[in-house]
Amino acid sequence: MSESSTTPPRRALVVGVTGIVGQAVARRLVEEGWETYGLSRSGTPQPDVHTVRADLADPAGLATALADVAPQLVAFTAWTRMDTEAENIRVNGGAVRDLLAALSPAGSVEHVALMTGLKHYLGPFEAYGQGDMPDTPFHEDEERLPYPNFYYAQEDELFAAAARDGFTWSVHRSHTVFGFATGNAMNMVATLCAYASICQDQGLPFVFPGSETQWNSLTDVTDADLLAEQMLWAARTPAGRNEAFNTANGDVFRWRWLWPQIAAWFGLEWEGYADAPRPLETAMSGMEPVWRDLAHRHGLVEPDLARVASWWHTDADLGRDMEVVTDMNKSRTAGFSATRDTRATFFAYAEQYRSARVIP
Repeated sequence: MSESSTTPPRRALVVGVTGIVGQAVARRLVEEGWETYGLSRSGTPQPDVHTVRADLADPAGLATALADVAPQLVAFTAWTRMDTEAENIRVNGGAVRDLLAALSPAGSVEHVALMTGLKHYLGPFEAYGQGDMPDTPFHEDEERLPYPNFYYAQEDELFAAAARDGFTWSVHRSHTVFGFATGNAMNMVATLCAYASICQDQGLPFVFPGSETQWNSLTDVTDADLLAEQMLWAARTPAGRNEAFNTANGDVFRWRWLWPQIAAWFGLEWEGYADAPRPLETAMSGMEPVWRDLAHRHGLVEPDLARVASWWHTDADLGRDMEVVTDMNKSRTAGFSATRDTRATFFAYAEQYRSARVIP
């Protein structure tokens, strides 16, 4: 899979193709001329992508669904949130193991790019931000935390399969993802746009829901298209193989700077942090009928608020009581120097959601 090769690999498989990152990876692969297959449990079609409908929790079904796919590149962007970290490890570690086992008989895989995230440094949900965490900015060579973590389990399954089948790998540790995706709710841009639209409709102020630390501290985010670009770079570049990389836009910002600009874009009055977090999950409780009515009046494509906004996910990101910033020097030194302007990408995606009639 040499960068100098004039003939790209014939096939790629995107696992979790309906997700915010999976859709971005699939779009980029199609644009670059790959024959692209997209695996999801729902089997929701994606433009110019061959649909593979399968459940990652069903090893036999995976083997059947993937028997004739034989990809050379695999981008694994899926995860399922469970009630405990033990269950997260069983389900998400098992998904990587079973997916790669299903592909093993064909012997076609040359590279696997695995998306994880900053819980690698922050700890799992059950021990989030506890104990001795590394100082920010987070570096890829930090030792693993002394807690069970499904990201570690996914990595270990990847390493074991690579040793068995002889393919190369890369791990991509993203921060909060900004992007455009339909039918996928774990997306801060879509969530904040839905929140702002409800505030606009109901005459409510646009209240920052998170912690004082997140309001005032520097932070960064990950553009979904940047992550897709890094995954493909790692697959075709020797310096990108068999390495883990942080993936962030390359700029930093404070929410107290960006929040008023988002409010202005929607024509809203805003409120910053005051005394305590004011979570969206509480503030938006019971707003489903409001959204259905709003969707009907404005001809929106999705009347189900749960398929547009994920209050808990944005609350978790904005409610952290710690600074979260990543170091990108390893990726840059290896030759991946792409960046994104976070402010510009937020409003570009917001405009996409408006144009696609996801928000009014």
